[in-house]
Amino acid sequence: MSTNRLKAPVTSIDEQALVLLCQQLIQTPSYTGQEKGVASLLKDTMLGLGFDRVWIDAVGNVIGEIKGALPGPRILFDGHIDTVEVSDEDKWSVAPFAGELRDGHLYGRGATDMKCAIGAMVQGLAPLIAAKNTLAGSIFISGTVCEETFEGIALGKVIEAVQPDCVVIGEASGLSLKRGQRGRAEIAVTTLGKAAHSSNPAVGKNAVYMMMQLIEKIRNLPVSHDSFLGDGILELTDIISTPYPGASVVPHRCRITFDRRTLVGEAEDTVLAPIRQAIAELTAGDPSFAAEAEIVSASQECYTGAVLSGSRFFPAWVLEETHPLVDGSLAALRQTGLDPALTKYSFCTNGSTSAGVHHIPTIGFGPGREDGAHVVDENIEVEQLIGAAIGYQAIAAKFLLK
Repeated sequence: MSTNRLKAPVTSIDEQALVLLCQQLIQTPSYTGQEKGVASLLKDTMLGLGFDRVWIDAVGNVIGEIKGALPGPRILFDGHIDTVEVSDEDKWSVAPFAGELRDGHLYGRGATDMKCAIGAMVQGLAPLIAAKNTLAGSIFISGTVCEETFEGIALGKVIEAVQPDCVVIGEASGLSLKRGQRGRAEIAVTTLGKAAHSSNPAVGKNAVYMMMQLIEKIRNLPVSHDSFLGDGILELTDIISTPYPGASVVPHRCRITFDRRTLVGEAEDTVLAPIRQAIAELTAGDPSFAAEAEIVSASQECYTGAVLSGSRFFPAWVLEETHPLVDGSLAALRQTGLDPALTKYSFCTNGSTSAGVHHIPTIGFGPGREDGAHVVDENIEVEQLIGAAIGYQAIAAKFLLK
């Protein structure tokens, strides 16, 4: 993709301001639960550009609105403003928070995931302020908190506030258009044994040995499949026994966690059912076998002091290829000179809430590669950044500009 052949549908993008904003966003660290600085920067930027209203809600999301003079739909462009931590700074060739430009790339934590997408939304959509008299409806931009630990929970607060008719998720897509994703469930499985001195294990029941039996049965469970989304993967991600460390003690408890990638139509009960059946079969063969499986519940404190909590189950979603949001967005992007593929995300996004929970038509479109997130020397091509800004403007203009 070359930006030399792209054009904005309404007015040109201030590319210098766009790059500068993205540098400022990267230069403002915002680990999960510490997003206040970035939220304030975005609020001040949107107010300075002339957004009709901008506010920060109770959990710390920053929300801006461009309100058209005519009645019409509400379209929400969303991106999260938290990032994962930098735990390996010694491996980076650039300072993670310097926002360094090098050879057409902008470097830093959050460049791909996903501060530059937020910057592209703000600078790409701001020119539509000058066209408000012919704008039918409202454009919202949300910078949501705590996505890295709790996909979509904070976005739910935004949806309650703005009641969007459709949502554009700005996660990295390489400027392709995404119409779905697998969901994610965090499943905890616990075996319950009986403690004993390890010199006399026969009087106890080792919970780790029990878990080994159960893991083997779970690994042989059939995998669900969807022709578009792929397999409903179930992968063990951690295991710990109690007590730990177990000095001369037979462990009486063992807990493992599975990451389950879910498909459309799968619910908490349906993903737990095969595991619970495996437990029941082992219990039938050994009445002393005791285990349980559940979807993990968790909470996350926001920088405002508010607490987000809920089940760690994030539904899958797919929007039909013929849906007007998909069809119209493809047409709008192609009119700018972009040529987006129509595909799906491989990871979980805030779309699990907008589409999976609230059933709001949702698409994904953003700069950067999916595999460029959470990596050493995280970076994004400036060309992709500019293309995303033009694309966001094109999508909004397609549906709201009269």
